Amino acid sequence: MNVSEIHTLGIHMLPGYEDPYHGRPLTKGELGCFLSHYNIWKEIVDRHLQTSLVIEDDLRFEVFFKRRLMNLMSEVELEELDWDLIYIGRKRMQVDHKEKAVPNIHNLVEADYSYWTLGYMISLQGAKKLLKAEPLKRILPVDEFLPIMYNKHPVSDYMEQFESRDLKAFSAEPLLVYPTHYTGDPGYISDTETSTVWDNDKVRTDWDRAARSGKTQEQAEISREAQNTDVLQSPLDSTARDEL
Repeated sequence: MNVSEIHTLGIHMLPGYEDPYHGRPLTKGELGCFLSHYNIWKEIVDRHLQTSLVIEDDLRFEVFFKRRLMNLMSEVELEELDWDLIYIGRKRMQVDHKEKAVPNIHNLVEADYSYWTLGYMISLQGAKKLLKAEPLKRILPVDEFLPIMYNKHPVSDYMEQFESRDLKAFSAEPLLVYPTHYTGDPGYISDTETSTVWDNDKVRTDWDRAARSGKTQEQAEISREAQNTDVLQSPLDSTARDEL
């Protein structure tokens, strides 16, 4: 798909967007990833699905995944929590302060700035909000778009281009899914980052293949620091650790 075909579909890049680690524009892989999620949100709305689980194909499930997720969603329903999106797998980017625990619900926090769309629960209300924002008119990576929509993105210039940023986003804590591989790991492949920039097939973005890249090291630092310690813990958490 070339640039003119992309524009014919009504797709335009967010003005001024560049990758925060390397200053490159959006890749074709990131564009394809966004469209995959966008089409899922559209199907949710078209079929009036009240609650949906969205998972990508490069993840591993934690012990007792199904039971832990069902328990979480049962408590969410029991407490009548008003929610749009609940991460079950992510990379937490804001680590300067703890995220706020949700009262009376085990293993749930209010999500701050996060990367990845490995897995998340989404409500019909949430899918409608994401579509209403008309993101194809100013597209950027989907894991950057979601924090904009719940008003937690650190770049104000990006957020100001979306008028309504009222998505109610939460995260499981601890997480229920993780990547099978991390950037720089042996066997690591990324369809989004090992790609070409969206408007030039001659410009490749395979910088992430370099072993222990700067991005990898920063991800590792974030992973070590991103701990929320005041969250109500389920008995299943200690049982899961014993199983491991």
